Amino acid sequence: MKILVTGGAGFAGSHIVDTFIAAGHDVVVVDDLSTGSRDNLHPKAKFYEMDINDPALHSMIEAEGIEAISHQAAQIKVPLSIKDPGLDAQINIMGTIQVLEAARKFGLKFIFAASAAMYGTPEYLPIDEQHPLNPLSFYGLSKKVNEDYIRMYGELYGVNYTILRYANIYGPRQGRFGEGGVVSIFLEQMIKGQQVNIEGDGGATRDYIYIGDVAEANLIALTSDKNLTVNISTATQVSVNELYSTMKDLTDYPLEAVHGPARIGDIYHSTMSNRMAVTELGWQPKTSLREGLAKTIEWGRNAYGEQA
Repeated sequence: MKILVTGGAGFAGSHIVDTFIAAGHDVVVVDDLSTGSRDNLHPKAKFYEMDINDPALHSMIEAEGIEAISHQAAQIKVPLSIKDPGLDAQINIMGTIQVLEAARKFGLKFIFAASAAMYGTPEYLPIDEQHPLNPLSFYGLSKKVNEDYIRMYGELYGVNYTILRYANIYGPRQGRFGEGGVVSIFLEQMIKGQQVNIEGDGGATRDYIYIGDVAEANLIALTSDKNLTVNISTATQVSVNELYSTMKDLTDYPLEAVHGPARIGDIYHSTMSNRMAVTELGWQPKTSLREGLAKTIEWGRNAYGEQA
């Protein structure tokens, strides 16, 4: 199958590209490199440096003979979405509509990277797909609006879609953005021997999922003919203190963390049910936290100047 991955030079997108190519698919990448990097690109992927709002996108998709789209391109910085909601909407909502239009026009499978940010403060745990959507930022709101558009494209135009609501992704090539970015922040500080700072008491929990398992979910979604919306998560809660302790052990980091004030408005506990992904999509997470962190640390030793 020939697949377009938007944002394929970014953190999540590049791993999805790698997984698709390893499975024998042909991949075309669109990325404007605003946050992605050429260094992340798989050598077998065909690359277009292009904004998803570029009017030339549809003609390129037609010329390339694309059969499916994994839409990963997005503005992911929550503070920026609050500072500039118009920019956030232009990229995340209008950009997604542009990509959806291509799926409608050419009859393409559509896979969408949704987010735990749509749920807001949990009313119960674990969060399942029926949980109310109460986003706390324009970023989360844009993901919620996108889901509504996708479902309507399915109802009105017959677009086959899979919406994957990612938990807190971590892994090699990640920057400092998103909830999973705490792994990247700790990693760089530990490798460089800098002081690690933990916001609050470190008891806050998140559902951390390794990027390889997320990429596998995208691969499985390619062959799903059902219109699905599923959480992609580990269904476990890991505290910041536990995350720090595991990384400290794996890196032989010699210092103790310093605790500072908690961030105002932060959710304290969160985890997401993955029952529907297991039963409806046929996917399940395979990578333990320790295994995923070990792979991430191995990458980090090279990325931050230390020999592995």
